[in-house]
Amino acid sequence: MPDDNGQNLISGGHLVAKALKAEGVEVIYTLCGGHVIDIYDGCVDEGIEVVDVRHEQVAAHAADGYARITGKPGCAVVTAGPGTTDAVTGVANAFRAESPMLLIGGQGALTQHKMGSLQDLPHVDMMTPITKFAATVPDTARAADMVSMAFRECYHGAPGPSFLEIPRDVLDAKVPAEKARVPKAGAYRASTRSAGDPEAIEKLADLLVHAEKPAILLGSQVWTTRGTEAAVDLVRTLNIPAYMNGAGRGTLPPGDPHHFQLSRRYAFAGADVIVIVGTPFDFRMGYGKRLSQDATVVQIDLDYRTVGKNRDIDLGIVGDAGLVLKSVTEAVSGHAFNGYSNGGASKRKEWLDELRAAEQTAIEKRLPSLKSEASPIHPYRLVSEINDFLTEDSIYIGDGGDIVTFSGQVVQPKSPGHWMDPGPLGTLGVGVPFVLAAKEARPDKEVVALFGDGAFSLTGWDFETLVRYNLPFVGIVGNNSSMNQIRYGQKAKYGEERERVGNTLGDVQYDKFAQMLGGYGEEVRDPADIGPALRRARESGKPSLINVWVDPDAYAPGTMNQTMYK
Repeated sequence: MPDDNGQNLISGGHLVAKALKAEGVEVIYTLCGGHVIDIYDGCVDEGIEVVDVRHEQVAAHAADGYARITGKPGCAVVTAGPGTTDAVTGVANAFRAESPMLLIGGQGALTQHKMGSLQDLPHVDMMTPITKFAATVPDTARAADMVSMAFRECYHGAPGPSFLEIPRDVLDAKVPAEKARVPKAGAYRASTRSAGDPEAIEKLADLLVHAEKPAILLGSQVWTTRGTEAAVDLVRTLNIPAYMNGAGRGTLPPGDPHHFQLSRRYAFAGADVIVIVGTPFDFRMGYGKRLSQDATVVQIDLDYRTVGKNRDIDLGIVGDAGLVLKSVTEAVSGHAFNGYSNGGASKRKEWLDELRAAEQTAIEKRLPSLKSEASPIHPYRLVSEINDFLTEDSIYIGDGGDIVTFSGQVVQPKSPGHWMDPGPLGTLGVGVPFVLAAKEARPDKEVVALFGDGAFSLTGWDFETLVRYNLPFVGIVGNNSSMNQIRYGQKAKYGEERERVGNTLGDVQYDKFAQMLGGYGEEVRDPADIGPALRRARESGKPSLINVWVDPDAYAPGTMNQTMYK
């Protein structure tokens, strides 16, 4: 808008919106506040959708989820003070999950700096430990430039979140457009894709060719780097049994001869070469202690700091998972290893048969529970029904403790990028915001979400947001009126007389909660009714909650082993 002198002026909020547009951001998740409304005005002009939620934690989780689904960075905008602190958990979850997103928080005016303005807090100090970049925008002309800078930092090494606070007077002020740097789309970020050290690639190819009992774990970075095709090609070319975790689930479809799920510990104890792709040696991996000490261990990761952390390795490769795996396959087929894929790979049949037998033993052990007719319903029966319900186009979201631990052993996404869980922070409450992001980003996909009743309670009010935006999904609450993962540990540690301290919930009828907010709700007490109820939820075309009463005294093996603490 020209001023009295004919200058073309632009506000800080509109500069922010232009930078978001340049990055390809199509939607921001937000809860309104007076500090940040000029960004909304800019988004309207730039054609960026503004999705308003009921809690800032939901906004941050949704931005995280959007990044995972689309491969583009997500964005959440919140007000100062409690608006920003409410979003801390969502940012922290994205940090541990290596999810690229930008949180923009408001701040009091610079003219009131350190005077005690409304909602003034040291946001940058709080956000620095849980982001890859955190800064204040000091001047209106720098607004777009610093947004682009924050996005660039999201992709340094392994992806992650960035944070910007923008003082209210910086955001609202107008400057001559020619004084503001607005980075051009595609011109301020270099490619971060690296195929790794060529010598290391050759060495890994040689190791895999000559291994008798190899195994590979395909972690979240396989999906982050969109390396699915390369991973599948490597596994099939070299006849390697593959295990998948995190967002890597679904890389291979169920039924593929190289797809393994229940024999991972057995395989890692007996393998002679183990390749870990895009997964740190954290608690999920027993800090690396669950890998055979006699095995040759190779770790591939986007982040140099992750490789070899917590456990010694024989070979480390820093690079893009997809490009590294593609390079290894090319090294095998194009050099001294020509012809191996026919003769040599057939030697693996005995090893694959051994692992398949271990898988079958595990399935048969829990088969009675998977088919149980008991009421209250056994959690294994519930997650088995969900697995049967999923289609090729179903994105599965797990949000909970014990109930989702059950599902991790049974539910198999049919396609890559169709599994979402919080990641290593273990955050409860990601389910509803992940549904919001998934349906916004991929309206053509069915979304199926399993909640623990405790987990749903944390962010469940944004079920209303899903109704308001007409985003149908199939939701299931595994309801045992308990925080059962914790309850089991208390019972084991302190005895039955103290097992119910601080972990028991009310018998909430979540089906009626869904109906009250305008969605579809149904209660299930008989296991034979689970499948029909899920189909009715699908056919309703509404956000739904199927409230399934599950046995409160049935615990997942991971819960009973307390593996999350070991």
